Amino acid sequence: MSLTLSEQERIRREKLAQLQQLGIDPYPAAQYEVNTHIRTIREQFDPAHPEAFQHVSLAGRIMTMRDMGKASFADLQDSTGRIQLYVRRDDICPGEDKTLYNTVWKKLLDIGDIIGVKGFVFYTKTGELSIHVQSFTLLCKSLRPLPVVKEKEGEVYDAVTDPEFKYRQRYAHLIIEPQARERFAMITRMKQAIRDFLNQRGALEVDTPVLQTIPGGAAARPFITHHHALDIDLYLRIADELYLKRLIVGGYDWVYEFSRNFRNEGMDRTHNPEFTILEFYVAYKDYFWMMETTEQLLEHVVKTLHGTTVIPVGDRQIDFKAPYPRIAILDAIQEFTGIDISEMDENQLREVCKQFNIPTDNTMGRGKLIDAIFSDTCQSHFIQPTFIIDYPVEMSPLTKKHRSKPGLVERFELIINGKEIANAYSELNDPIDQLHRFEEQQKLMQRGDEEAMYIDYDFIRALEYGMPPTAGIGIGMDRLAMLLTNQPSIQDVLFFPQMRPERLPD
Repeated sequence: MSLTLSEQERIRREKLAQLQQLGIDPYPAAQYEVNTHIRTIREQFDPAHPEAFQHVSLAGRIMTMRDMGKASFADLQDSTGRIQLYVRRDDICPGEDKTLYNTVWKKLLDIGDIIGVKGFVFYTKTGELSIHVQSFTLLCKSLRPLPVVKEKEGEVYDAVTDPEFKYRQRYAHLIIEPQARERFAMITRMKQAIRDFLNQRGALEVDTPVLQTIPGGAAARPFITHHHALDIDLYLRIADELYLKRLIVGGYDWVYEFSRNFRNEGMDRTHNPEFTILEFYVAYKDYFWMMETTEQLLEHVVKTLHGTTVIPVGDRQIDFKAPYPRIAILDAIQEFTGIDISEMDENQLREVCKQFNIPTDNTMGRGKLIDAIFSDTCQSHFIQPTFIIDYPVEMSPLTKKHRSKPGLVERFELIINGKEIANAYSELNDPIDQLHRFEEQQKLMQRGDEEAMYIDYDFIRALEYGMPPTAGIGIGMDRLAMLLTNQPSIQDVLFFPQMRPERLPD
């Protein structure tokens, strides 16, 4: 970020001073009454009945300016779209004093300035829907020029593609790329469709703590902070699972939360240290019910957003229509590696990893080794939505043991386009078994596994009161948004992805 003004920035500040000398406040405090929006005009204006739009008042940002002498054209952009302005000198300045047009409009306004305009809607001789401006008000002087992006007949030219600009200056990116604004609006509609689906089935939306004394519910390294009044360290939550299950103990049948989670891990195209997950837990259900509900939920959301279950993702077509295939994780590994690892111990699994050039270290137990083998040799093959089911018990410390397959648990992950989108269990509700699983995690932590789970004794106490059989799931909202908006990177579906701080000049 430069502290030295560019020539354009210096010129704009000079214009600011000139406006003030003319008695024009470039940042007025009074509200500006808006009675319509550009999208409304485009959708509803009928030239056979123009009377409904004879007194429009709207506000937005100047995106282009074209001086034609005694008349000018400009493009105004509000939150709903763009429209052409037709500004004539004698309409703006009906008297002898032409300063407002000749000086203010033509010389002191810039692309990026925010103005309010009043006038009437009409079609020009070339058939362009326009606002015939009868008065305008400067609402905000822009002191920094926008990147120039050209658009003609819906086609964008010279689009800004620099990720450093798009992610760091999202505010400017949203101004010049309306498609990005629509993408983020679609993500909001995605979440609303999910809420509608859950609420209609009797689920209760809740909030649980972000600051936690124990970072539980997932295998991840947490962020640590300090609370000065209590003089204790606290953790930013890595998951809300254990708190939501406490609410099931408390008597709710179905609870859900869109939670902002934090994991002190690497960053890449599918990982950001701050992200959103939907978790929900339902009493008296199991992972078979959860698979059916998950595929119904996703089919509903995709059809709500796109009107179809088949959508493009990169160069592929993904079909979200239920039902989805179900494949056991050990069967998948055998299919793609030719090796049956079901009876292998830790040393044998390390040899398999070595055979496939999969990095390992001494902190990795049997569960993490199996996870690494699946991730490296199998996951990318599952493009259409697929449930990977029945994981080894070592991989799943919060999951109920399988009812018919010793050594496995009732767990599934939903893989779409080669990426994990959801993780779900028949939840472990045996407090004695849960404590034992936590103790096994502690052994991994002592070996140096920074993602191993802590023992949450209060959660054990909650289970000792009794938690009914429960199904639970976590769905990665950002990864799902990537799919449904056809974006290749998680940074493209986060307004403000994490980035290194900018270096200021010495």
